[in-house]
Amino acid sequence: MRILVRGTNWIGDAVMTIPAMRRLRGAFPDAHIALHCRKWAEGIFRDADFLDEIITFQTGDKGLNDLRSEASRIRRGNFDVAVLFPNSFRSAALPWLGKIPRRFGYEKEMRGFMLTDRVAFPKWKSTRHEVFYYLNLVDAVIGSLEGHADARNAPADISITVSSTRRDQARENLEKLGGDPGLPIVALGCGSTNSRAKRWPAERFASLASQIFDRNAANIVLLGSEDERDVAEDVIGLSDRNLINAVGRTSLDEAVALLAVSDVFVSNDMGLAHIAAAVGTPTLVIFGPTNPETTRPFSDAAEVVRVPVECSPCMLRECPIDHRCMTSIEPGVVEKRILDILKRDATNC
Repeated sequence: MRILVRGTNWIGDAVMTIPAMRRLRGAFPDAHIALHCRKWAEGIFRDADFLDEIITFQTGDKGLNDLRSEASRIRRGNFDVAVLFPNSFRSAALPWLGKIPRRFGYEKEMRGFMLTDRVAFPKWKSTRHEVFYYLNLVDAVIGSLEGHADARNAPADISITVSSTRRDQARENLEKLGGDPGLPIVALGCGSTNSRAKRWPAERFASLASQIFDRNAANIVLLGSEDERDVAEDVIGLSDRNLINAVGRTSLDEAVALLAVSDVFVSNDMGLAHIAAAVGTPTLVIFGPTNPETTRPFSDAAEVVRVPVECSPCMLRECPIDHRCMTSIEPGVVEKRILDILKRDATNC
């Protein structure tokens, strides 16, 4: 059997599909499983032991000609089954035009006629962790195709494998950026590309970075995308310490590897937090307007830092009042947790 899995469109969502893909592999151990995903996602799944193939596509032209061209490429793969994690019309159109015989997906966005196997949208979607949304879809696939039923009882494993070669390269890259390979690595994610309300104020990150820099010898590395350069520069200017700015200077592949060799990662509710926790790095995620019950990193390596306020979670992208859900979180509280993690790691060594 040849199975094509259509990946999601955001970093955090991509990580949250990992337990579902592991379950799919467990149910169909002899199948050829390919992930159809955006080019950047290859950096997350490059060393995945549950995939046989990664088929990437760019996010440029989204016209009809582009759709037909991509569908033709999918058709040449001779896939038997398509599993669609996104809810979009386009994600269903590709395997439909690509003539994949069985097409599983949630019945959303008026795309039901393109699915051979329509899965009902779960009523509990907004109250359970997003991981279970993807697992629910894969369980429907397993049941319909008569895969190994016991796979559905396996624990949800969200771990990401990062090879030793990539880890060594990450340490070399850090040194090129001015880091000291002999010191612990404290990585910070100060941005968020799709919501300013999710950002802990730059001055709080700057204060935290300064406190860690002054009290504990460590490499303090800022990570993020090109779109987050502005906030990184704000943090560096406000901190006035020798911080390492890797924001917009690493590919996602390189960022994944750098997170894998970091001692701790502190960030807003962003995609890199999901990656850090999935590679096993102790992760502190600062939550404000979003709901940690449904979107926190699904890993014991992650800890939510949050101060409950009456208007949170509001899910707004811009705060209409005083951003109290984030400004109530003091740098000293986060610093103490970081130092505890570094001391614990030093003791274990």
